[in-house]
Amino acid sequence: MIEVRPYNKLGHADHGWLDAKHHFSFAEYFDPQRMHWGALRVWNDDTIAPGTGFGTHPHKNMEIITYVRKGAITHEDSLGNKGRTEAGDVQVMSAGTGILHSEHNRESVPTQLFQIWIMPGQQGHKPSWGTKAFPKGERAGQFVILASGYKNDDALPIHADARVLGATIGKGQTVEYNLGIDRLGYLVPATGAVEIEGKTVSTRDGAAISDTDTLVIRALEDSEVVLVDTSV
Repeated sequence: MIEVRPYNKLGHADHGWLDAKHHFSFAEYFDPQRMHWGALRVWNDDTIAPGTGFGTHPHKNMEIITYVRKGAITHEDSLGNKGRTEAGDVQVMSAGTGILHSEHNRESVPTQLFQIWIMPGQQGHKPSWGTKAFPKGERAGQFVILASGYKNDDALPIHADARVLGATIGKGQTVEYNLGIDRLGYLVPATGAVEIEGKTVSTRDGAAISDTDTLVIRALEDSEVVLVDTSV
């Protein structure tokens, strides 16, 4: 089963320096029907103006995955980590027992990113941060695991019963993913448009997927998609 959540019907907040769309309840956007999807708590579609960003602020007991679509984001935190994550790459911050961090767009162009929050399976782990490059060529026609709570996956680690995956799909091409009937999926095309179970999911729409053993995705255009596979 699939429920399409159109981009133009998502929660919206325009702060000037930050233009944000919310797939789930967040900050001043509240929808009791969209509090979470399994362990997936937040999926924000952010555009950050050049020379601006999120000042230092705290997080605790949350797995925060940032998928940069355009531009780059510069991270600093209370553990002493500093790093710049470019378009197509991913960073993961496990907030654990507590961490302070800032995220800024130090570029001359707007940065666009997906910020994904996943609730950890257990609380109280040591906080951490990491980033990794994921060449788009490796994702051509197949899903690549970007972040995972499973030790055998070659991906950035998270403390959750979940995976974050990405794929680039050529027009007319079909890719499959073994989700599992007892799992939940949430898919967003960063670019392009795809068809799932006869329904069209366009650029930056959300698709909430349930009761699906094998997920079959057909590209209506050249597309780049991000998928969260999570426990119920």
